[in-house]
Parts: sequence; C-alpha cells; structure tokens
Amino acid sequence: MLRRYLIFDNGIMSSHVREYIKRVASIDQEQYPEWNLQKPLPKLPVPDLSRTLEKYIEIIQPILTPSQYAKTKDIVRDFGKLGGEGEFLQTKLKEYSETKDNWAYSWWLDDMYMKVRLPLPISSNPGMVFPKQHFVDRAQQLRYASRLISGILDYKTIIDARGLPIDRARHKEKGQPLCMEQYYKLFTSYRIPGVKKDSLISNHTNLMPEPEHIIVICKNQFFVLDVINNFTRLSEGDLYTQLGRIYKMAEENAAKAEPIGILTAAYRDQWSIARAKLMEDSTNRDSLDAIERCIFVLCLDKGIPLLFNHQNSIDETNKNIRDDVSLAFQMLHGMGTNLNGANRWYDKTMQFVISEDGACGLNYEHSPSEGIAVVQLIEHLLRYMEEVRAKRLVRMNSVCELASPRKLQWKVFPEIVDSFNVASKRLDCKIEDLDLYILRFVEFGKEFPKSMSMSPDSFIQLSLQLTFYKIHRKLVSTYESASTRRFRLGRVDNIRANSPAALEWVKAMIGEVLVSDMEKMVLLRKAMQKQTEIMTENILGQGTDCHLLGLREMAVELGRPVPDLFLDDGFRIANHFSLSTSQVPTTMDAFMCYGPVVPDGYGVCYNPHPHNILVCITSFKSHSETRSDYFAYTLESSFLQMQELCLKTSEAARPLKTVQEIQNSTDNRNGSVSRLHNGDCHGSPSRSPRHLARSKRVGSSSNEVKTQN
Repeated sequence: MLRRYLIFDNGIMSSHVREYIKRVASIDQEQYPEWNLQKPLPKLPVPDLSRTLEKYIEIIQPILTPSQYAKTKDIVRDFGKLGGEGEFLQTKLKEYSETKDNWAYSWWLDDMYMKVRLPLPISSNPGMVFPKQHFVDRAQQLRYASRLISGILDYKTIIDARGLPIDRARHKEKGQPLCMEQYYKLFTSYRIPGVKKDSLISNHTNLMPEPEHIIVICKNQFFVLDVINNFTRLSEGDLYTQLGRIYKMAEENAAKAEPIGILTAAYRDQWSIARAKLMEDSTNRDSLDAIERCIFVLCLDKGIPLLFNHQNSIDETNKNIRDDVSLAFQMLHGMGTNLNGANRWYDKTMQFVISEDGACGLNYEHSPSEGIAVVQLIEHLLRYMEEVRAKRLVRMNSVCELASPRKLQWKVFPEIVDSFNVASKRLDCKIEDLDLYILRFVEFGKEFPKSMSMSPDSFIQLSLQLTFYKIHRKLVSTYESASTRRFRLGRVDNIRANSPAALEWVKAMIGEVLVSDMEKMVLLRKAMQKQTEIMTENILGQGTDCHLLGLREMAVELGRPVPDLFLDDGFRIANHFSLSTSQVPTTMDAFMCYGPVVPDGYGVCYNPHPHNILVCITSFKSHSETRSDYFAYTLESSFLQMQELCLKTSEAARPLKTVQEIQNSTDNRNGSVSRLHNGDCHGSPSRSPRHLARSKRVGSSSNEVKTQN
C-alpha cells in the first residue's frame, strides 16, 4: 500500500513527509525506549463484579434522594448476591470476552452512537475551529484549500501505510503504546443511517479499489474532485485550477440547487427513510456512492456577517472581527439553512470547512474516533503544511489537460422535497435554541494547579462541580471521557466527578458547612484524590460504565429478562448526563466544541494551556434553568476562589513550617506555634462572582492571548 501511494507522490514530497513522520516518531522512541512497539496490545479486561457494584453505589449517592438511594442499594445488593443474576452474567461476559479483541467495543458503539436517533449536528458531531486565516479574495481561499487538500493527501500516505508514530500514555505506566485504530478510520469510515440503528462502514477493503477522489460542496452543490490522474497525484496548482472550476460551476447553478445536504441533518430514522427513497433512482445511487466512498469532504462556505457575534463581543464587533462563538457555530452547524447549514454532509467522518472570510475548521462524525485523536492528527497536519510551505516544497503544475470536476446529479421526488422542508425547519430551530458561550480565562492556566501539586484536569473537573452546585444547589451525573486506548480497539470509559468527596468539598466552599480554609483544602485534596483514583481505574480498564453496559447487553444476547438494576430510576438518573465534559487540549490557537447531550444539561469542552484556559460551554435556551454565559461567569469565580484557597493555605503552611523548625532547634519553647496554628485560618468569605473584567471572553482575537508551550 505504501509503495503504491509513494508512486503518486513523485519523489520530493513523499521524501519530506517520510522525514517529518520519522522525526516526530523518533522523539517518543528516545523518551520511552523500553516499550516493545511490535508486541500486540492487551485485551480490555472484564472488571471484578463486586468492585464495580461497590463503585456504582458510591458514585450515585450524591445525585439521588435518600429514598431513591435506599431502593437502588437494595436492587444492587440483590443483583450482586452469591449465585445471583449478576454472578451468572459476569461469568458469561468473561467467556464472551475471550472471543473478542475488545468485548465492549460494539456494544459501546451502538449505545453511544449507532442507536441514538437524534440529528448529528449539535447533538453528536463536534466542531473544531482552526487558527484563523485572512483571505483578501476568493483566490486566497482556494489556494489555502488546495494546500490543505495536498497536505491531507501527503499525510494520508502514512496513514494508509499504518506508519504514524505511535501515541504513548502520559499517565500511569508512562510510555505505554496506545491503540492507533481511531486514526486509521478517519479517512475510511462512513456512517449510514438506519431506521432503528445506524451502521459504521469502512472503505478499507480488498473488494473495492481505493477511493481517489474527494467531494467538494459549494453553494449546496456536490462535486467529485479526482485527486489522482493517470496514477499521479494532482499538484497544488492543479487542485487550485479544479477548485476554481468548481466555484464557477456552483455560482452558475446556485439558484437551482436543491439543499440535498440538509437531509443528513435530520433525525436518523427520517434520513434513513429519505435515503431509501433516493436510492430508488440510479442517478441518486451513483451520487450517494461517490459521497460515501470519498476520502473526505471539503466545504467551501459563504462568509458570515458580524451580526452572528455574541451580544457580549462588543470589542470584536467594533473591530469588524468575527468572535469565537461565530466561528464555532459555523463549524458546528453551518449557521442555518440560509447560510451554510445545507453546505454539509454530516455522515462523512472528516468534513473540512473553509469559508471565504478566512474561518477554517472541521465538523467530524464522532463515532469512529475521539476528539483528542482528531486534534492530534489535525495539529500534525497543520504543522506539516506550514513546514512544507516554509521550505517551498510545492508540486510543479502538471502538463496534462485535466477534465473538469463532475457535478453530482440528483433526482428529487416530492417526498424528498417534504423531507428538505422538515429537516431545514428543525435544524434552524435547533440552531436558534443553542446557547454557546466561550470563556478565555487568562488569570492562570494548567501551570498553576501543577505548582500546587494538583492535576490540572482534576482541578478543572472539581471547579465544574463547584460551579454547578453554586447555580443549581445540587450535583448531577457527570460524564468525562477516559481513554482506554492502552487496550486493543480501546475507546473510552466514564470518569464520574460527582463523588461524595466532591459534594462534601463544594458544600464547604459555599458555606453550607462552616470549616476553616485549611479544612477546605484537606477536603479539596481528598476530592482530587478520589477523582484521580476513578481516572486511573478507568484508563487501566477497570471502569464502571462499560462493565455495567456489558452485563446488560449480555442479558439481552442470552435472551434473558433485563435485570432490575438497569430498569431502576437510579440507573436512569445515573445515565442522564446533565454535565457532559471533555478535555480536548491543543497546542495551537484552535479549539473544539459540542452541544449538550440532554435538554436540561450543559456541554463543557475545556482546553487548558500553560497560562490560560479556554472553555466552550453550551446549553439550550428552551430550558429555563440553564444559561451558558452565567455558567461561564460562575466558573470564573470558582477558578478564582480555588486559586485563592490554594494560595492562602500554602502561605499559611510556610510560616508554620518555619516556626516549627525554630521551635525544634531551641529548648522546645511553647506558645508561638499554638498561636499561629489557632489564628487566622478561616480566611475571608468566598469571593462572589464578579464580571469577567480580566478574562478574555467570547470573540477573543487570537493574538491577544498567547499560548506558552
């Protein structure tokens, strides 16, 4: 495979991409030489049943009423008793695991994605905003697009040969190789809608030739752009020429274009029915086949007016700059059917967006891969593109005359027109309902918790628990992805931050329980220790959520009644994630965002840099008790309150140590130590939320917050 693609690459570029990959890979190899990268990854273990049930009972206590908790506890005890249903299913699950590379993968994929009937935009597909480009005209837009296409194809050479540098674990058994399958699915996967369940298919097969085209969407029209001609890759100049032809054809036919792409934004069962209707015509079948087999989709978008800036982005709007919220909206959903909402094909895994005003990014179908794998690939790609540009390694224009790109044709039935109307109306309503706020917090970044010997992730997760409690006076079921890529086909399990230790700490922080600052710090350390313990168990394959899912699905597989444990209100509440969170770090001024997973919830995607933290917060306006901007203001106050607590207690501890040393070096004189120990430990009341005067809020200009790596 690698040899075949290197023929297309024509020498200098293939040499450069190989050199780039080799250089990146050698860094990790030097850091972690003890790991055997040729050895197969271990299988995901089946956790101990009693330990899983014990953790489940512990983690749901803070989110249930006393009566709900007592009932759930009895049900769990009955499920886990000696000779009970749980023991039987555990035995069968272990037997099943011996027959699979990863016993959880298919069940998890179905439960998380394939069986969910909600539309993909906002509810499932994340959006990623790239560093902003500055195009002065359409030519610059198309030149950047041609460079992006060329860079992707260079990088795909290595992906197809499975030659990417292997990711390594950064925590617990540092350097352990991670599963790379998510990367290899990014340009070969496609999600097909079904009435009851979708299917994730792969183009990577020996039965069909490798795809040699991408799909370009422009003004709601679809074009096949062949990137290989006569066994030779198209140069950047050729790609630019072809993109210019596409734009001209799209402009000529814009008024007649049917919004076919909007169908992929419909509820999955409705899109499945519409797709089946389209498939009745051979022209439509050919067009769908071209889209489903393409390498990736490129969306050439209209520019977006400033009126879509957030109402609080006064500075950006006055400077004629699109803010972060406007950019994120474009990547999430295209800004509605009157702009770019139908200029998409949401079922395709990798869908790059290049707007004529310089906004660039990605909308990706989530089921084949996690956000971190996508971000790492994109950052490698963007760095590689700049390296190639800096070294002026540009392909020469080909001398052959290229055929014009082919526009895809559609036979649109009356039923399909009705589907257009329904999907358009629902997408526009969903877009109108989405409440997005982006906080650029600049008081400190991940280096501060590190300086306090704290995990930055645990610090942020507990700040989210504190924030939610301040607003809603309760904790709720919280989802945070924990990678299980140490194992074959590993994806994620769930770190639940809503622990009893977290609840005890937040009550102390808001004054429901009166304790000293030193005691608050003890409670914070205890909550962080619990958070770290849950995270460690998850990444080592001992998580709770996937195990419970496996036990439930094992009962279904065996035709047995679903156990009461999974029908209980406690289990339903435990899986209603009102706080859906994820850390997706970047090294560039880029970020990822997504929508809430429940109507009354928040989606929180955070990106900690050394000296600042970027947080994307989403909720729905239709729910009266959630508001993204207020959550952001309160989160800022939580960050500052936690910083104040850390600094005050660390300052108080230093004199105590000094006096203790003096005391030990003298004749054990008393008094000074006891007076210091019993003095001003309670501190002033917690800071009240203040206006975000020193935080850079929505619409920050990228050069105003400098990330220090």
